[in-house]
Amino acid sequence: MDDTVLQPGKLDVDLLEDLVFKNVKHRREEVLVRPGVGEDCATLDFGPYECVMSTDPITAAISDIGRLAVHITCNDIASNGVEPLGIMLAVMLPPGTTAGDVRRIMEQAAEVSEELGVEIIGGHTEITPAVNRPVIVSTAVGRVHAGGSQRATGMKPGDYIYMTKYAGLEGSGILASDYGDELASVLSESELAEAQGYLKTVSVLKEGLAAGRVGTAGMHDITEGGVLGAVWELAEITGAGLLIYEERIPITQTIRKITDYFNIDPLRLISSGSMMIIVHPDRVQALEEALASVNVPFACIGSVLAGWEGRHIVRTDGSTELLDPPSSDELYKVIR
Repeated sequence: MDDTVLQPGKLDVDLLEDLVFKNVKHRREEVLVRPGVGEDCATLDFGPYECVMSTDPITAAISDIGRLAVHITCNDIASNGVEPLGIMLAVMLPPGTTAGDVRRIMEQAAEVSEELGVEIIGGHTEITPAVNRPVIVSTAVGRVHAGGSQRATGMKPGDYIYMTKYAGLEGSGILASDYGDELASVLSESELAEAQGYLKTVSVLKEGLAAGRVGTAGMHDITEGGVLGAVWELAEITGAGLLIYEERIPITQTIRKITDYFNIDPLRLISSGSMMIIVHPDRVQALEEALASVNVPFACIGSVLAGWEGRHIVRTDGSTELLDPPSSDELYKVIR
C-alpha cells in the first residue's frame, strides 16, 4: 500500500484514517475537538473561553490566491458559529516570482482581512523551487465563551439539511478567472464577469454567525469535494444517514455552463462561499429568518436519516443513488 501513487487533491477518507489519524496518538485534556472526518476545526479549552483553530492550503487558484487564503480558514471558524480574530499566512512562491506578485498577493489578503475584521498576526514568505505555482497555507484563530461553538455531534434523524448560495461557487470563479479566454467561447461577457465575481462571495462569515446565534446541529463550509462531499463528511461525524434531492441544490445557469464546458460535476466542485447547515425542526423558521436578515440565499436540500438507512441522493429523473465518500475535487480534472 505504501507504494500506491496518490491522486491530486485531499486524501480520500480511508487513506486519511489509515495514514494520518491512526498516527496521531498523543492526547491532552485541553483538546476538546480533535481531528476527524468532517471536523473543520480544533477546539481548545482556554478556561472561560474556547479557542477555535483551523488551517488550510490554497493550491489550485492563482489570480485570487491572496483573497482565498484568508477566506478559506475564516470560513472554517465561521462553521463553528465563531468569529475569527486573527490569521497567519505561510506563503511559498516559485522562482521567477516578482516583487509585484508578492505585493498583489498581500494587498488582496489585507483587503479581505479588513473586510472581515480579522488581523494578519504572522506567517512566513519564501521563494522556493519546492513549488511550481503559488501555495499559501493559512491558519485562523477564533474565540468564543466556553460551550459556545457549534458542533455536528448533535445531529439526529429528522433534522433538516440546508445550504447557502450555490453549488460550485468557488470552483467556477477560479475557472473563470484562470481560464477566462477559453470560456469566452461559451459565456457572454456579462456571464464571464458574473463568474469571476463569484470569488468575491466566498465568505460564509455572515451565515455562520447568524446560524450560530440560532443554534444548529452542525455546520460545514463546502470546500473540496463540493456539496456532496461536505454533506457526506458531516454525516460521518455521527454515523448518520441522509437523503439529498438533486433538484433542490441551487446552481446558477452560469455555473452550469462552466461545468458543462469542462465536463465536470458541479455537485463535487469546490464551493467555498456556501455553507452546509444542519438544523433541528423546531429551529427551521428561526434559521430561515436569520439567513434572510443577512441577505444570504439558502435552500433546504434534504434531511438526516438514521445511520442504518444509508446516504442517498435522489436524482432529477427520480432515480436514487448511494452517495459515495468524497474523492479528488473536480477542479483538479481541469487544472491538472
